[in-house]
Parts: sequence; structure tokens; C-alpha cells
Amino acid sequence: MMGIGFPELMIILVIIMIIFGAGKLPEIGSAFGNSIRNFKKSMKEAEEETEEISETTDAAKEVAEGDKEATEGDKEVAEGDKEVAEGDKEATEGENVEPQKTAENPVASTTESENK
Repeated sequence: MMGIGFPELMIILVIIMIIFGAGKLPEIGSAFGNSIRNFKKSMKEAEEETEEISETTDAAKEVAEGDKEATEGDKEVAEGDKEVAEGDKEATEGENVEPQKTAENPVASTTESENK
């Protein structure tokens, strides 16, 4: 079984020092640390967004269930409105109802005098 022990890590570090030099190692280390920090931060944000989405989905389901109940109530109201309309229709069938007259000049401005 192959594992990376202390001697292997020392060889890797020596090779990195030869390639990059001693002056660049602190910059590389800080860049690596910032990368890990940003990765952890983005993972936390992703978890929070997932929680928000699940909460929003749950709230949407509750609203949808409430809408279904409201729709059933609206159907009952609509049926009642139909009955009232049919009753009004029956009451006005025997009567001679004239339509209301509209204004003679609906385009005329209200500021113009009526007598021309």
C-alpha cells in the first residue's frame, strides 16, 4: 500500500522550492489559503441558498393548497351568482325595459360651454 509520508512530503517541498524559489513560497501559500477560505465560504452560501429554496418551496406549496380551498369557495359563490342572475332575468322578462340613453356628445370637453 502506497502512502505519502514525511520523507515524500520533504522531497515534494524541495522540488517546489527549486521551481518557484524561496521568495515566491509565501505568496503561493497565501494564495492557497485564500483559495481554501473562498471554497469554504461558497459552500456555506450554497447550503444557505438550498435552505432558502426549500423554505420558499414549502411556502409555495402552502399557498397553493390555500388557493385550492379558495377556488372551491369561489365555485360555490359563482353558482350562487348564476342563480341570482337567472332570478333577475326571470323578473325582467315580463317588463318592458328601455336601455339608458348615453350622452349626445361623449367626446365634448367638460370645459366647453353646452350652449353653442
